[in-house]
Amino acid sequence: MAQRLSEPDLPEGLDISELDPSVIQDLRVLSKDNADRVAKHMLMAAELLEDEPQLALRHARAAKNRAGRVGVVRETNGVVAYHAGEWKEALSELRAARRMSGGPGLLAVMADAERGLGRPEKALELGRSPEASELGVEDRIELAIVLAGARHDLGQHESALATLERFRPSLDSEGETQARLSYAYAEALLALDRKSEAKTWFEHVARIDEEGLTDADERVAELS
Repeated sequence: MAQRLSEPDLPEGLDISELDPSVIQDLRVLSKDNADRVAKHMLMAAELLEDEPQLALRHARAAKNRAGRVGVVRETNGVVAYHAGEWKEALSELRAARRMSGGPGLLAVMADAERGLGRPEKALELGRSPEASELGVEDRIELAIVLAGARHDLGQHESALATLERFRPSLDSEGETQARLSYAYAEALLALDRKSEAKTWFEHVARIDEEGLTDADERVAELS
């Protein structure tokens, strides 16, 4: 009860229909009133994630305290904890979600949380797990980017480059995932002191990163 009394406030007028219908479906195992409050906390967690990750995490925890046996709620708590830099909590919640829901889960997020805890070897272990082979192409690229980072953590820059090269980064590529792959590839080239090639790849990212999700423009300027 004390946990519920410490829940963050919910603003008036929240529309839970903004949540993915599959999430609302999963919450139907709860009482109607509880499902409604859990959904609202999850909605607030998503809305606050970018600008106020700590407050988003309070909402995600409130949802978990009310619905700890619902896989999507634990997964949400894990993702929000990851964005808030709470690596241990992120891993714990995402592992719980995988036990409940099956499937490969958010392996890239889990691997990056292991890096956050200073355990790059554990991140690489996740990359070798049977679940990694179940991922779709985009999720495999996201995992490869994290695994390359783990190789950099260990000073294995050639291996980092090789990890990314398996996904055939291309200067003709487009889209957000390819921009992230190309950016990581540029970073790997730079780590090997291949500055001219790195600049070419950062220029490519700057061209295709329409949302401005990376600092590719700044990296090009630094190398010019």
